Amino acid sequence: MRVHLVNPSHAAFGVAVITPRWLFVLAGATPRAFGDPVLVDESIAPFDPSTVERGDVVGISVHTGNALRGYEVGNAARERGAWVVYGGIHATLFPDEPHARGGAHAVVTGDGDVIWGQVIADCHAGAPEPVYAAGRVPGDRMVAARWDLMRREHYMWASVQTVRGCPKHCSFCSVWRTDGQAPRTRGNDAVVEEVVQLRRLGFRFIALADDNFYPVTRGDLAQAARRQDRSRLQALEAMREDRLDLMRRLAQLPRDMVFFTQITMEACEDHDFLDAMRAARIKGALVGVESITPEGLKDVYKGFNATGDALVARLRTFRAHDIHVLGSFIFGLPSDRHETFAATAEIADRADITFAQFVMLTPFPGTVDFERWAKGVDADGKNVDGIPYSRHWLIPRASRPHIYTHHPVLSPDEIRAYTQETWDRFYSMASVWRRSRCVKSVRARVAFVLVSKLYRQMYANTGITTDSGRVARSVRWSRWLAAPLQKLFAGSPMPDLAMPQAVAEESAA
Repeated sequence: MRVHLVNPSHAAFGVAVITPRWLFVLAGATPRAFGDPVLVDESIAPFDPSTVERGDVVGISVHTGNALRGYEVGNAARERGAWVVYGGIHATLFPDEPHARGGAHAVVTGDGDVIWGQVIADCHAGAPEPVYAAGRVPGDRMVAARWDLMRREHYMWASVQTVRGCPKHCSFCSVWRTDGQAPRTRGNDAVVEEVVQLRRLGFRFIALADDNFYPVTRGDLAQAARRQDRSRLQALEAMREDRLDLMRRLAQLPRDMVFFTQITMEACEDHDFLDAMRAARIKGALVGVESITPEGLKDVYKGFNATGDALVARLRTFRAHDIHVLGSFIFGLPSDRHETFAATAEIADRADITFAQFVMLTPFPGTVDFERWAKGVDADGKNVDGIPYSRHWLIPRASRPHIYTHHPVLSPDEIRAYTQETWDRFYSMASVWRRSRCVKSVRARVAFVLVSKLYRQMYANTGITTDSGRVARSVRWSRWLAAPLQKLFAGSPMPDLAMPQAVAEESAA
């Protein structure tokens, strides 16, 4: 019996930007008694069902965007006589769907780190449970990834997770519902050990793959102090100190390393935290700007963000601390108007952000937005060949309708056209070349241009609201750009790199 782990994708780019972390974590959670699992990342190359034999276990992780492809993989594996197991955020939200659509024998809801070994053993015994409720694994039980099973040349960036969960409750996000609002931090020793392992393999660029790398804000501390909640204040201070300690340890690693993460706008008010990020060479951060208007922020339950000149100042604060921002903006909010798109592009320019993404408000399962939207379309009875719009991910891509939330003023085509115009404006060659001044050498500037163009092709043109012709063209462009970029990001392997001395001493203690 062999274990196969498949990351489904409709499009294979040949080279991926960031490693799909779950694939290598579940490889690490696979008991050695069952051998090394076979890892298949379909963003690199398609799954080949002929590699599966009767009695094998095939694990598939699905999110909404790749669920239909995941079900195709599962059905093919079951036809070969394999035990088929699903996990991931989509399977957690809809545990019955993989059984009905994807040939599942079992579904794991929640985190798979701890329970995966039991699932494999049950399949080996011929008696898997239909559903395994794995829940939320505490930080000290999170499994380290098996990076030794990875082919280095397939990825530009590696990924290491330091915390799960997010204390916010944005209307468009499902993380706080599936992963919880109480942050679960991994031990810093475990995090640094993984980073060192990846640098030994030749990775210089690493994404700290957290939904919110800044789980304790200055406002949280002030609120606990005002309430005179001493135990809460102490817990928050300890978590904040743990974050700072992690960055002090990262700062001891080779100077050619670069990290990227995701944080909330509030981090710009915490200059000590930003200084620690700079020292640790956390050079970039995805920051959810979402909207440039107070009404828009209210729409998504994100009133703690700023607007106008205050927003520009906040974003520039990151840059002042040598942190490049990937600003994330949402279009199609109820308060958006025709002028919102051009105003957003202007703010993005004024704020001196390095990268940006402009996404259309799409109702993803598990979110507050989805619940509101699904109720309306179900009442209208909208469907394609009997599949309701509220289960749009099950509709074949060739006939899948564009999915939009209702807007009081703008039509779906208008929102889509204006969104595309904003992408085109921000990523025009002139704009990209101007922003490339953030790096010094000509070689680095050329790399910056290529990265910008690759990012636009991969993320602006392959989304859930994009037609198949545009997706195909984007995949071709991405394949052409990805291979040379992978070489630009790669570093020479450092097989003898030791753990930083201070970390080793603390671990020994």
